[in-house]
Amino acid sequence: MKNVIEKATNIIGVVALIVSIILDVVIKVDSKILITSLYIVSYILIAHEIIINGIKNILKFNGLDENFLMTIATVGAIILGEYLEATMVILLYKIGEYLQDLAIDRSTKKIEAAIDIRQDFANLKTKTGIEKVKSETLKIGDIIVVKNGEKVPVDGTIYSGKAHFDNSLITGESKPIEVKENEKILSGSINISDVVEIKVDKEYKDSTVSKIVDFIEKAANNKSKTEKFITRFSKIYTPTVILIAILIVIFAPLLFDIGIKAAIFRGLIFLVISCPCALVISIPLGFFVGIGQCSKRGIIVKGSNYIDLLSNIDIMCFDKTGTLTGGQFKIVEICLSKNSSITKEELLEIIAHSEFYSNHYIAKSILNQYNKKINKEDISDYKEIAGKGIKASVKGKSVIVGSKKFIEENNIEIDNFSNEKVGSIVCLAVDGKYMGYILLSDELKENSKQTIERLNKFNIETMILTGDKEKIAASVAKTLAVKSYKANLLPEDKSRYIQELKNDKKTVAFVGDGINDSPVIASADVGMAMGKGADISVEVANVVIINDDPLSIIDSIIISRRTKNIVKQNIGFSITIKVLFLILSTFGFTNMWLAIFSDVGVALLTVLNSLRIAKIKKWN
Repeated sequence: MKNVIEKATNIIGVVALIVSIILDVVIKVDSKILITSLYIVSYILIAHEIIINGIKNILKFNGLDENFLMTIATVGAIILGEYLEATMVILLYKIGEYLQDLAIDRSTKKIEAAIDIRQDFANLKTKTGIEKVKSETLKIGDIIVVKNGEKVPVDGTIYSGKAHFDNSLITGESKPIEVKENEKILSGSINISDVVEIKVDKEYKDSTVSKIVDFIEKAANNKSKTEKFITRFSKIYTPTVILIAILIVIFAPLLFDIGIKAAIFRGLIFLVISCPCALVISIPLGFFVGIGQCSKRGIIVKGSNYIDLLSNIDIMCFDKTGTLTGGQFKIVEICLSKNSSITKEELLEIIAHSEFYSNHYIAKSILNQYNKKINKEDISDYKEIAGKGIKASVKGKSVIVGSKKFIEENNIEIDNFSNEKVGSIVCLAVDGKYMGYILLSDELKENSKQTIERLNKFNIETMILTGDKEKIAASVAKTLAVKSYKANLLPEDKSRYIQELKNDKKTVAFVGDGINDSPVIASADVGMAMGKGADISVEVANVVIINDDPLSIIDSIIISRRTKNIVKQNIGFSITIKVLFLILSTFGFTNMWLAIFSDVGVALLTVLNSLRIAKIKKWN
């Protein structure tokens, strides 16, 4: 209702202004009181919102903004008898603001449409049939039906059937993927083929789509250094230009031999030109468009401050497993100790039971290959020590599973162990005696090598920080052409090393995926998490790679650099034009029309320039 009244008031004001101009300029009615009254009425109807906002900001101690500056300038022009000019200036200003809002609104709607990938309803399978329910009501274990053309409402596992899904809204991946029974599917994916049944793995609030939208909505609160600078700049800038305008009014008659009326008019023009619209609008918009572009490609950036940092990264550190490698380990050897009292099959069975509650990639790989039903009642006293291993009771036996070092820390002697093995080794001790180990190998992700090559071209130093053995780390670093590596690191070692790099005044990013990576991700200037990693690492990360593709790191850097460059262009252009026109107005070479161009026109041009960020093509 308020907007309708506002629009009606503006339309009446414009009509009154047109009537005023016809009577004054065309017909030339000889009634100054009538013409003046019409001009003032049209001015009030058009300008009232600007005047009210200016006064409100002063009363709320929000500082002197463009509304206040426009009010002073146009009211001053009316006092000087320049009714037509004052009213036309305020009208042109509002038209310019409308065009800016239109451009911003269109951009915002496009970005919101791209990130609002939630499905509000679900087809819940019940004993009596299919019931349409709200997605928020789904519970873990429910079976839902997803038909052709529908989005998956929550994260789940294919329970029955198989289908092709368009995953582009989530991961930015253009090619459809085929998902079969017992395979995971992310919420927000669109079914483009056959009907499938899905078992709910996560509630709506914890699913991928809800987290993505939540991250995007919160991103606006994390302002970049550039935005914070502009906010501080505006608080100093506006009172300064008002003071300069007053000085122009005082000293212009003395320096330029003009009357007091002309001096006041110069001061008013100076105020119109000084409005910081271009800076205040285009800079946050630029960062917002940059964040939107990242989200459309499966990269969630949790604030424009991280766009700022991404554009200036000096060192990119990587966890190895699940980040550069797929995390899909294969058991290549099972080796028993000389004094083992169990078989190889029993060794694998005990390790699988011990790893049952772990979210680590190695644990998941072992369970996938064990592929037998595990009775939870056989497992008790479970305790996972990050970066080391697991202690538990399995079928009444005291079990320790983990690295060789972890077993030895528990005063258990190890035999029949080779440090020459290339791969990840999981050792087992039962009731205080070493039983043997399993050796697993991991393959590199498809795009890891290309990612490192591109980072090297960007002159960004690359480094691997891993808990794996020296030999494995060296092999991966050499294959990928990573510049350096650190092996045998615990999570606290990684965090400490990240801090040392930051102490050297370097901007450091860390990319990881597991629970044990979360403290390291949190300690980096830019913490990046692979989207298929542990929930806690995704929560603490500043940037989340939803599509789990290392190559998306390159996209995030390209978008961030382009965004930063366009924001700098806007700042440089705005300030240059402002300074030029402020100087011209001081010496009397501009009028109110040119003043409006230097304010609204420049703001509109910088808004359009910001929208160029949305045209960045995916390099890969």
